[in-house]
Amino acid sequence: MLDAVTYPMSGAVQAKTGSIWSIEETDEIFTNYEDYLQRLDFYKQKRFICEITGHSGMSFFDALKSEMDASEEVDDTFPDALKEPILRKVQFSTISRIDNLVDYIFDEFKQDFYPGESVTVIVVDGERLNGIVREKTKFPELLKSDGTLERKAFARYFVSLTNRPNEEALVDEEHIVRDRRTFTKQMLRSYIKNTVNREAWNGAPWIVKQTIAEEYRISTEVPAHLRHENKVAERKAYSSTRKGEHDGTILSFFSPQNRLPELKPKSHKSKNAQQDGTRTRQEQFLEYQRALAGNPTFGLKQNGQPTNDAQYIHFFNNQPNTFPVLAARGQPKPAAPPPAKYPAEDLEIAPARDGTHRPAMKYLSQDTPTPERESEGAGSGISMESVGPLLETWNTLNVYCEVFQLDFFTFDDYIEALQFTSDEVQCELLVEIHCAVLKKLVNDINDKNGQVQIVLPAHVEEESEDEESTNEASTLPTPTPEPEVKPAGRTTRGSLARSEAAEIKEAVSPSPSATADVKQHRAAEIDHANRNYDWKTRLQRRDFKSGKWIVVVVGLLNQLSGNPRLHKKCDEILAKLAPLDQDPTNETVISQYASLDINLRVKILQILCMASLETKAIRGFMEECAITMTEFRKEKIEYQRARKMAMEELRILHEERKSLQPDDKSPSPVPELEESLDDSKMDTLEEDDDEVMDSEDEAPHQGRSLRRANDRALERKRKQEEEKARKEKAQAEKAKKPTREAKQYEKVLKKIEEKKERIKECEAEIASLDSDLREADCPRTRVLGKDRFWNRYYWLERNAMPYAGLPDSSTADAGYANGCLWVQGPDDMERIGFIELTDAENAQYRRAFQMSVPERKLSEEGPTHTFTAHQWGYYDDPADLDALIGWLDVRGLREVKLRKELQAQREKISMHMEKRKEYHARSDDKKSEAGEVATRVSTRTKTYVDPTGHRCLAWRNTTALKELGHIHSQHVSGNKKQSLKHNKKLVVEEEGRQTRATNKQSKIPTRQGTRYNFS
Repeated sequence: MLDAVTYPMSGAVQAKTGSIWSIEETDEIFTNYEDYLQRLDFYKQKRFICEITGHSGMSFFDALKSEMDASEEVDDTFPDALKEPILRKVQFSTISRIDNLVDYIFDEFKQDFYPGESVTVIVVDGERLNGIVREKTKFPELLKSDGTLERKAFARYFVSLTNRPNEEALVDEEHIVRDRRTFTKQMLRSYIKNTVNREAWNGAPWIVKQTIAEEYRISTEVPAHLRHENKVAERKAYSSTRKGEHDGTILSFFSPQNRLPELKPKSHKSKNAQQDGTRTRQEQFLEYQRALAGNPTFGLKQNGQPTNDAQYIHFFNNQPNTFPVLAARGQPKPAAPPPAKYPAEDLEIAPARDGTHRPAMKYLSQDTPTPERESEGAGSGISMESVGPLLETWNTLNVYCEVFQLDFFTFDDYIEALQFTSDEVQCELLVEIHCAVLKKLVNDINDKNGQVQIVLPAHVEEESEDEESTNEASTLPTPTPEPEVKPAGRTTRGSLARSEAAEIKEAVSPSPSATADVKQHRAAEIDHANRNYDWKTRLQRRDFKSGKWIVVVVGLLNQLSGNPRLHKKCDEILAKLAPLDQDPTNETVISQYASLDINLRVKILQILCMASLETKAIRGFMEECAITMTEFRKEKIEYQRARKMAMEELRILHEERKSLQPDDKSPSPVPELEESLDDSKMDTLEEDDDEVMDSEDEAPHQGRSLRRANDRALERKRKQEEEKARKEKAQAEKAKKPTREAKQYEKVLKKIEEKKERIKECEAEIASLDSDLREADCPRTRVLGKDRFWNRYYWLERNAMPYAGLPDSSTADAGYANGCLWVQGPDDMERIGFIELTDAENAQYRRAFQMSVPERKLSEEGPTHTFTAHQWGYYDDPADLDALIGWLDVRGLREVKLRKELQAQREKISMHMEKRKEYHARSDDKKSEAGEVATRVSTRTKTYVDPTGHRCLAWRNTTALKELGHIHSQHVSGNKKQSLKHNKKLVVEEEGRQTRATNKQSKIPTRQGTRYNFS
């Protein structure tokens, strides 16, 4: 659970006077009721996590109960025979990540069995028999004299067979298995988390809990080398050693300055031995002098007088060559720095300095982080602080569009709808978004009496309760008893609660003068203009027509302003919608919203979307998506197993094919080939003879000519051609009759093609399931990665939505959803810790790279930058995407991951960028045509607005029409069947206007295959 519980009291509790309060689950005792309530309120907050199951968003008591239940379940299901060996293996392990520890333990015990464990024995004939391990014998590995392996380590098991009481089996690891359901990684993970702990410092060992260690007699005394203080001392010593090596402060007696000459083996070379020996002695004498300079004590006699260097010169010059000479040793060369290992920290890699920089980004807002650059969003009215909320609300509305019963819409249409203003034409997209979200906050009046689905500010609810209690007291008068004097010190829980309620009431109900001093708007007057018809009642009755939904928004924001976190934002919006200088009427609110800035409109939707995430509808959708993802994962595992089996069978078939494949390169041809070769040779010889004979017959001669000579030659040639055709026909018939090996070879080839098709089918199903898993993963927005300057990159289409939006939406012809790669600046913690460094760190970085980190950021990011997390840029051109991929450095830890993700998604991102360009080009053409038409149309009473000139006006909420029979802003009283019948004509027209995609069952497909009903 969350380690946020601190016990406020220690020692004995003095409770001789007054009352005490206790919390049984934690054994805490309080003498102050305020402290008790504060601690109890903390325990009831939904911020605790169950350590075993990993479930979050629970109160302390729910998490404690979940841990106890899960602990009992784990203890009951985990094999008893494996508990002690696994705990002894885990004890004092320094593998930090629990996932890696689980993988390591699972691999160690996967083929290892222990006495008392239920197993399955595979006998010689393949029969499987259940049994229990009675005895285990392990044999170590044997090594030969040269160190090579002679025999691997192995084990033998005596297994008592369950169905054969008087029989036992002696088996090895190859013929014994355990049930997969009794020992899985999930069970092992739960058991380890339930039985061991680990302190929160780097390198801390895993330690078995005390009670469990005593049960299995496992020592809990941490070895000295694994203790925290020894680890810290070791790191300090290592860092000081490294610092001394770099600074040159570590000296030794055997350093190059103080080192005596080393001995060198005798040389066996005969050539120039005299010159070599003389030169070596001279070098050695120089080395000896350097040694003396390092340690002067070497040059003193026993009486302290200096030695005479000449005697050493004479000694070295007169020594014979057979004397073992001393090798010269000069100053050692500095050790080469170790080669850099990649990937490394991105900012520790040297800059390229080749003039390349990141491609220039575009900005949606009219203000930019770099004032000298003109923004692409100039004149849009969007501020930089509103870009993040714009993306956030668009993503929320489209991810949960099935809950809100909204058609999918593009990001560009969403921005245009928020900017659209007209007194005559209503933008259905703008109105339906607000109405759909509002309907999830409060139920319909016929559904649980219009129950509110969100938590409203506490003090507002207390005010309403106080008013109701006051009204009840006025209608039912009761005699007022005289107050009783209670002795001091006898304070009960009920009296304290009543006194606290009175104090809260006095604090919450300020004087009229104080309220008038801080009044900034007239939202409360507008909300209570009609008695017993406030924003809740209006929302329960779905009174949205003629812009009344804006009045609901005003009442809701007025109540949410009681939340300190939303107070400033709500007052800013309400000051524009319900100004003090105008009458508090519904018409004022509607007219003020028509001229409201887009930045304030985005803030309204941000507040509404954040509130909707607390509702049961959204949470139920998340739970169903989680269940669906679990089913998808199971199905994906089955297809992966099928693919693996098919690939193994394909490998076996390929080996069989190689063995059956005819040897075309054999030196001796097969008999059929020999016969055909002989026949062809005979035919060639006969043809040559015929040609010679024909030439002889045709040669001129003086003798008498024969009349039928030409006829005989033609007859002979015809017979030869017939014989040749007969042989070719016989050879073809022989080839048509394949041999047994050829038939088997063809059969193997056919099986190979079938396996290939099976593998393709499995891969297609796996890819489809991956897409389904991605579209069902709604709780989080995943980031593609970060660059060297901690900028985050988002492609929102990959987060819980189809890449091109839902195929049955009214604007599905756009072919894209967002169409941009978004870049967010670094977070404050990352910016201050990695980019904005201290002066000392900046100086050190400048010495290494001749520039500071901010200077490097300005140089390598090019003309566009994002400095904080509230600043956003985007790419919408495939060429810029390719340039960005080329700019990323694969040697960096962060950029290598970002580059991998961008390369994997490059084709999809580029395709949807092109789709966005095509969609904008079509809309621009329509706008130009609409402008030409508008010049020929003139009206006197109203402004002409052509729907073809605005993309957002083409959107229709066909989802609500199909499921409810009406759009959200045009609620029809009565049940659903009546509303469907009432709007049947409208539904038919909408379906006729747009063809909706269907699946094989002729149903409209959704992201998860079925449409959720949250109405």
